Amino acid sequence: MGQLLKILGRTSSINVRKVLWTCQELGIAYEREDWGIGFASTHDPAFLALNPNAQVPVVIDENGVLWESNTICRYLVGKHGRSDLLPVDPAARARVEQWMDWQATELNPSWGYAFHALVRKNPDFQDPQRIAAGVKGWNEKMGLLEEQLNRTGAYVAGTEFSLADVLIGLSVHRWRQTPMERPDYPAVTAYCKRLDQRQGFAEYASAAHS
Repeated sequence: MGQLLKILGRTSSINVRKVLWTCQELGIAYEREDWGIGFASTHDPAFLALNPNAQVPVVIDENGVLWESNTICRYLVGKHGRSDLLPVDPAARARVEQWMDWQATELNPSWGYAFHALVRKNPDFQDPQRIAAGVKGWNEKMGLLEEQLNRTGAYVAGTEFSLADVLIGLSVHRWRQTPMERPDYPAVTAYCKRLDQRQGFAEYASAAHS
């Protein structure tokens, strides 16, 4: 039997919640320690020895230490043989991973300024023009997701739930909870209703985990 998975990171982190929801989908046990804002500092030498980027989450198991949330999710799904969440076939896998990468490289950066200004109320993020630009850019990215969901009629990468939906589902929830003007995207609304049926989404996309 392998070592019990240890997850380092606070539940207020959306990236930590990606890993927690993935664990829920896999039905695997873990222990979690709070690290990050409001808890133990990720600049502590002990944490930096695990992740020199000083970011959560970090996971530890019998195979060692991993960081970067999307990589951790891929690893856990592969380790537990869940090809329904991340296919083995190269073409099918690529369709899931392209949306996982889109979430990390396109969608996430679009919300940075607006989210810190409107939700976190960070005094360093209060330029009205940059807030407006951030909201516009965020809504535009969500418009791309609306188009994709209209094509699939169900989930991000196709007709079946996949690992891409764990990552993007949490991001969509954040967009819907942020106090700003948003276009009416019916396919995104229907998508969230489908995700509401999953225990992991209900638990880790709640307003308490903004």
